[in-house]
Amino acid sequence: MSKQLDYFREYKKKIEPAIGNQGIENHINNALFVISAGTNDFVVNYYTVPVRRQSYNVSSYQQFLLQKVKEFIQGLWDEGARKIGVSGLPPMGCLPIVDTFSSNNTFTNRSCIEQYSSVARDYNQMLQTELDEMQQSSANHGAKIYYVDIYGPLFDMVQYPKKYGYEEVNVGCCGSGYVETSILCNQASTVCTDASKYVFWDAIHPTEMAYNVVFQDIRSTIDVITSG
Repeated sequence: MSKQLDYFREYKKKIEPAIGNQGIENHINNALFVISAGTNDFVVNYYTVPVRRQSYNVSSYQQFLLQKVKEFIQGLWDEGARKIGVSGLPPMGCLPIVDTFSSNNTFTNRSCIEQYSSVARDYNQMLQTELDEMQQSSANHGAKIYYVDIYGPLFDMVQYPKKYGYEEVNVGCCGSGYVETSILCNQASTVCTDASKYVFWDAIHPTEMAYNVVFQDIRSTIDVITSG
């Protein structure tokens, strides 16, 4: 995340010749910044490759991640950002890759694993509290810092797929749907015939259809952040 702040500072320098210092300030002040962080930190760095578990329990790791997010928000604030939306964690226990690596029934009777989703819910609650405090402390400076809920709409799609026209919620469209993500999902991979029938594109990420449902659900929050 610190590297992303470095990239942002480089971006500001690159556009300065075109719009000037005042133009940059207005541009950044009016821009919407959306932060999505934490899913890979839990799914990969804590549970799949348990490097962090050697130093943290779940509670202390949640606090560690929250502190990193707060530092990142402060960094954006220092660079002029005034409209910031921070998405919570998804229902991690419903991600196909988590089900694959954590269930005794890898290929049959797949379903959400409450142990992991509860960690996400607890983290999201703590994140909301932290963001509320940051919002209150920065409101006098014209900042808007809001929590964006992605857990709710995604969990609803998984639990009630027929409501959205889905046929598959436990595997991804790409490859086997059990483990593929990133470079494992490529031009050589087999894919399902209709991705709109799937909640997940690969073993972690939602399909375009699912992202659209999430966006429609959070749109009112985005409107509040960007208004004024």
